[in-house]
Amino acid sequence: MTTSQILIVSVGAVCLLAAVAAFVIAYRRGGEKTEKTIDWRAALSKETLAADVSEAGAPLLTAPTQPESEPIEEQVEALEEAPPVVEPLVAVSVAEVQRVEEISPEEAGVTRRQFFNRALLATWGGYLGLMGISMLAFMWPKLSGGFGSKVDAGSVEDIRAQVFLPDGSVQPLFVPDARAYIMPFDEVPGPQFEGKGVVTGGLTALWQKCVHLGCRVPWCASSQGFECPCHGSKYNFVGEYQAGPAPRNLDRFVVEVTADGRFIIDTGSVIQTPRATVKTVAYPQGPNCVAIGG
Repeated sequence: MTTSQILIVSVGAVCLLAAVAAFVIAYRRGGEKTEKTIDWRAALSKETLAADVSEAGAPLLTAPTQPESEPIEEQVEALEEAPPVVEPLVAVSVAEVQRVEEISPEEAGVTRRQFFNRALLATWGGYLGLMGISMLAFMWPKLSGGFGSKVDAGSVEDIRAQVFLPDGSVQPLFVPDARAYIMPFDEVPGPQFEGKGVVTGGLTALWQKCVHLGCRVPWCASSQGFECPCHGSKYNFVGEYQAGPAPRNLDRFVVEVTADGRFIIDTGSVIQTPRATVKTVAYPQGPNCVAIGG
């Protein structure tokens, strides 16, 4: 037999032995997994077995060949000499169970959907509430105090002392609550003012709003009149139209003097009058403050 043949036979034998060894190891491990020998009697002493038998009144495990009348010592010896009990392993499957635990709304908090829903409801609720309040205020205006009601501007004597200056010129007395200028009106009113209650005690109350587009008309001391800076409408100091795009005289309020000499402006009664063909006072009496308007 040649050297090469010897080597081939040796390698084959080694491979065969390795295969047999692997099979034996696998078989032994499989046997250990399929069954399990439990020798529980070896873990118990004779005293423990005797105590269990005496307390129960009968042996835990008795051999079928032993009669019940045998003494306890013989039964314990029989149990020790009995062959071990081989119990097969039982496959146990573990099942994962998902448990759903309910939590309170306080623990869960507010979700994003709930936040946006509540924000939307709050926004619409606030909008509708403000709109409702505004509608109620429009339908039921304030009837006492402030604009829209009767405003006490003060004593007639005090007002006249303020509107007439020592040099003979005049200046308006502005009453914020009435939004009105109080001006002297000593001349006899023309037909456009007669019977309308807009002049009393030598005074009249002009609304500060320009009749063109509603701008507040400031006083021009040099020209002794009212001149609107928005579009150049001009009025003399008793509110009569002089120039500009305004369609009529300044609007004025109904006024009255009480028995104790108080000047009352009824801001809830607005009187409109057309452009005067004949002016009550001269205008301008000096340089204009607003150049536009013509």
